[in-house]
Amino acid sequence: MQIHDLHCHSTASDGTLSPTKLVQYAATKGIKILALTDHDTTAGIEEARIEAKKQNIQLINGAEISIVWQKTTVHIVALGFDSQNKMLLNGLDKIRTFRQQRAQRMSDKLAKEGIKGAYNAVLEMSKGGLITRPHFARFLIKGGYAKDMNHAFKNFITPGKPGYVQGEWATLEEVLEWIKDAKGQAIIAHPARYKMTRTKLIKLINDFKQQGGAGMEVVSGSHSKDDVFNMAALANKYQLLASVGSDFHGPEHQYIDMGRCVDFPPECKAIWSNWH
Repeated sequence: MQIHDLHCHSTASDGTLSPTKLVQYAATKGIKILALTDHDTTAGIEEARIEAKKQNIQLINGAEISIVWQKTTVHIVALGFDSQNKMLLNGLDKIRTFRQQRAQRMSDKLAKEGIKGAYNAVLEMSKGGLITRPHFARFLIKGGYAKDMNHAFKNFITPGKPGYVQGEWATLEEVLEWIKDAKGQAIIAHPARYKMTRTKLIKLINDFKQQGGAGMEVVSGSHSKDDVFNMAALANKYQLLASVGSDFHGPEHQYIDMGRCVDFPPECKAIWSNWH
């Protein structure tokens, strides 16, 4: 039975459940060790911790941090860090400032295509918090411009489409330094999902490890069985710890539901193997 989920999102970023409701949902799925990894924020952690104690779940401090590596956006999951660390918090604050600016620019670009009112809509949707592309996707679906999340992304908010704005994120070196300073562990999120060649992925893994990265998500809600097999082989070859995370955003996204990931490969060394 899968009891670890070290990658999920609440309404503190682009999830649809509050931190409290998210922990309650995790409990119904048999999760015993949970990391809340909202995008570029730790805002939901303390609320989640209160409920985790009630549900007898061990909550791990987490965040999913956006970086640019060789002109490619990559996500790094930070686990087990000091949530009061100033270097990490200041770094996340800079990324969130850009996110707000990007949201306005995305709204302006959509308005030029005749799709008006996006910024105010996504701001209300996020309850004044972090605005992400899934908020825009939900706006487009609600307005009848897209039929589902995949259609919204593919036709409006990916590179070359009307509402896309290139991310100006932190560098790999910067983010790993923040995580190190906060006494956390850095994980490459859903490595099989990036549109890069195997050669480029191996280069990312090498750069990541050389700069102090700890592991990679071998099991992810967006990884197929073949992906898990291939990522397990890479983790073992490059001596990285293996992590598991559904990348859960809400119960309406059943293809990445909690407790339904591919089984953890027994040949891998788990990221939690040295946790106390």
